[in-house]
Amino acid sequence: MSFTPEHALVWVEIPVRDLDRGMAFYSKVFDYDLQKDESGPNPMAMLPVTSMESGVAGHLYPGEPANGGNGPTFHLQVPDTLEAAGERCTAAGGRLVSDPIPMPFGRFQYATDPDGNSMGLFEPAKAA
Repeated sequence: MSFTPEHALVWVEIPVRDLDRGMAFYSKVFDYDLQKDESGPNPMAMLPVTSMESGVAGHLYPGEPANGGNGPTFHLQVPDTLEAAGERCTAAGGRLVSDPIPMPFGRFQYATDPDGNSMGLFEPAKAA
């Protein structure tokens, strides 16, 4: 018997060398309202989701990117278009590393954040 969950990925932890700088980057690129949470053993900033119980969630935390930034790639949904998010990404210190890649359910573009984390900017397809 094989296991097929609703969401194979349930949590992502994004290491950033400077939490305040990381929060500023992700807030600018994705239009997030990130708040620093220092209630646990380490400070972090939660990525916003409508429901922690039914969606994929994650956080930024002070840390060193895996393998010098060559770790896994996570994809985050942009609030508007890839082109607009790409402009914000480069203006905030990130780097675009591919052209937009179309798929039946949207488009994505590979990029890196200022710490070298590999990420995808994702724009879902518009409903017909």
